[in-house]
Amino acid sequence: MKEGKSYRQMERIIKGFANHRRLEILDLLKQEPELSVDDISERLNIGYENASDHVRKLAIAGLVLKRNDGNSVRHKLTPRAESVLVFCKRLK
Repeated sequence: MKEGKSYRQMERIIKGFANHRRLEILDLLKQEPELSVDDISERLNIGYENASDHVRKLAIAGLVLKRNDGNSVRHKLTPRAESVLVFCKRLK
């Protein structure tokens, strides 16, 4: 892999979690995997559209996996997201 592409990939990942709300969502999904966007918006007391947009950005960054479950979509962390949470907790 070319070095420039590697840095771009890293940038996409960092931008994916560089938001306090997205970090909250990652932490929530670590505690409670398999939540829907509706569940996430309720637990964090944020609007559905807002939660949906954040989850979409996390998925683009490769931090959240989506699984269809009837009429809803369930979300869980990827191994990369687990590493991101460990990294962020070290920064505290």
